[in-house]
Amino acid sequence: MKVTVDFEECLKDSPRFRAALEDVEGDVTELEQKLDKLVKLCIGMIDAGKAFCAANKQFMNGIRDLAQYSSKDEVIENSLTKFSDSLQEMINYHNILFDQAQRSIKTQLQIFVKEDLRKFKDAKKQFDKVSEEKENALAKNAQVPRTKQHEVEEATNILTATRKCFRHIALDYVLQINVLQSKRRSEILKSMLSFMYAHLAFFHQGYDLFSELEPYMKDLGAQLDNLVVDAAREKRDMELKHSTIQQKGLSADDSNLECNVDAENGIVMEGYLFKRASNAFKTWNRRWFSIQNNQLVYQKKFKDNPTVVVEDLRLCTVKHCEDIERRFCFEVVSPTKSCMLQADSEKLRQAWIKAVQTSIATAYREKGEEAEKMDKKPSMSNTSPVSEAKEKLVKGESALQRVQLIPGNTKCCDCGLPDPRWASINLGITLCIECSGIHRSLGVHFSKVRSLTLDTWEPELLKLMCELGNDVINSVYEARVDAMGVKKPQNGCQRQEKEAYIKAKYVEKKFVDNSGESMLIARKKTLTRKSSENRLGSTDKSLSIEEQRTVSRASEMEKKLEKRDSAVFHDSTSTRKLIPGLQLYQAAFQQNLPAMAEALAQGAEVNWVNPKENNATPLIQAVFGGSLVACEFLLQNGANVNHRDMKGRGPLHHATVLGHTGQVCLFLKRGANQHATDEDGKDPLSIAVEAANADIVTLLRLARMNEEMRESEGLYGQPGDETYQDIFRDFSHMASNNPEKLNRFPQSDSRKS
Repeated sequence: MKVTVDFEECLKDSPRFRAALEDVEGDVTELEQKLDKLVKLCIGMIDAGKAFCAANKQFMNGIRDLAQYSSKDEVIENSLTKFSDSLQEMINYHNILFDQAQRSIKTQLQIFVKEDLRKFKDAKKQFDKVSEEKENALAKNAQVPRTKQHEVEEATNILTATRKCFRHIALDYVLQINVLQSKRRSEILKSMLSFMYAHLAFFHQGYDLFSELEPYMKDLGAQLDNLVVDAAREKRDMELKHSTIQQKGLSADDSNLECNVDAENGIVMEGYLFKRASNAFKTWNRRWFSIQNNQLVYQKKFKDNPTVVVEDLRLCTVKHCEDIERRFCFEVVSPTKSCMLQADSEKLRQAWIKAVQTSIATAYREKGEEAEKMDKKPSMSNTSPVSEAKEKLVKGESALQRVQLIPGNTKCCDCGLPDPRWASINLGITLCIECSGIHRSLGVHFSKVRSLTLDTWEPELLKLMCELGNDVINSVYEARVDAMGVKKPQNGCQRQEKEAYIKAKYVEKKFVDNSGESMLIARKKTLTRKSSENRLGSTDKSLSIEEQRTVSRASEMEKKLEKRDSAVFHDSTSTRKLIPGLQLYQAAFQQNLPAMAEALAQGAEVNWVNPKENNATPLIQAVFGGSLVACEFLLQNGANVNHRDMKGRGPLHHATVLGHTGQVCLFLKRGANQHATDEDGKDPLSIAVEAANADIVTLLRLARMNEEMRESEGLYGQPGDETYQDIFRDFSHMASNNPEKLNRFPQSDSRKS
């Protein structure tokens, strides 16, 4: 160790010692300033480096986004992905370098300044204090008169003690100076050497990384040269095609306007047409029209769902329109509305008219072929209409055939037109096409119209239709027609007459008997007719054994309906004086759909709450009653699937507690909140897990999984959604056709829990 301040001079306290101390103290002060400045510069460098790494990372993420966007181009995607990965590695190396700089420069030098220099400053303070005390002792000793012997002795003793203390403090101060002078060399060189080694490792890692990437970059450069040549060739080809097209006339634009009835994609013809709006301004809008599946549809954008102009081309006609100002117009007229269209040329107009006429003829021909095939099937001799209907019901017929088995459904509920093909699912009635159009104009809060032949029917909706029917609903909504002297419109009446009657019947409810007497009489007649039909079917002895079994199964089902309807008739006398909301509430528990329809017609609020039973609603009562069809009926009529009672439990909670798997499936499909918790803090999933109901646990977990996938849906669609829908569809069919397989627990009254 090199001695900066001599210990001998320290003991003498000579001027050379004091001068050396001044030099050392000035040097230490300057050293502290330099080190503070270097630490601050290091902090600034680290902050700037981290900002650079953050900006570089954003740039790298932009490259990755571009790579994902170019997923259809494998070369661009692979190259950008590889480059972004390399840049990410360099960002990691940079972060390591800055961390090492922080440890070696900032942290290490800060420790040296805060600890070693502080010790030096503390030693200097003690030295200065003792030095001043020594000077005071010397001055006092010199001033004592020789005549005062006791003062002389006292001053001498103080001076001796002060000198001894001064020597110890001075030696400690000199030692601290020498240690500091020696240590600063090692600390500064050690921190800088560590920092330089960090740079060496950084550049070595970068060199190794890009050495591995270099062959790929060379190959990519060769591919780029080929791409430039190919792009130049394609540009020449496009320029040649452009000049060729310019030389051709525009007369060939309409060459591909022939309609193709046998097209593989089912589109007979498609193209742009102007459509006149039905608003007051009669504006014209250009839309993309197509004829497909015996329908005329259009869409504004390619991703939009097609808007149906004509449901069934067999019910419409097409004609030229020469009585308006615009040219090339033609009109498609259906029983419910007309649509004015305009083509771009006369040739286009003729092509569209021909396409519509051809589609109409094709639709009639296909329908005739289907009817001919049905006629060629062997028919049973001496078979009654009742037994034929029962056989269709058992064999799993179409929605149209099944719904038409219900009394009164073979004719339109409002005008009596035979063979109706439309239905109102919330009312449970069948309608002709013209009356269905009027029902649509009422709004979905009054009537929800669906086709019996074109739409897909869920099993619970079919059961709902079979629980009601035209006779039942008319006995409610037309109870006072005869008493009021109102003439019901018949087939062939003007549309305005039908509209006025239907509005008065369903919107204004003018013909509803609030006393309920007409409903009871009509239900009794229905029961009598059903009993006679059952007896008629049971006396038919001309059927085969298999056919008799079929009729027998249908008869059993009819007996169940008759037994339920008899209970409805006898029990209604005790409920007809109730307020409509309470009547709906009780009928929902009794699974009595006719009484529920009557209560709604009399003004019952579908979400009426019973304050005497924890604010339960009719939908919750339907859950207690165990009826899937009653729940579906209430939901179709606007029931709130997420209403909860005073204990915080909604229909989904109660269905889970009772183990009604079919109802759980229905509520999940209708948007029930599966995360809602009751007053005990339990959601439906936790309730199902506690009850060990595997089916409901599976349904709830699937619904929750599907919800999470829908929330995180990104560029690649929504995986698993089709599987989710298939599983729920299977549960729905099982709940409607084989409910005993799903209701694994006894139906206890969860209202007590």
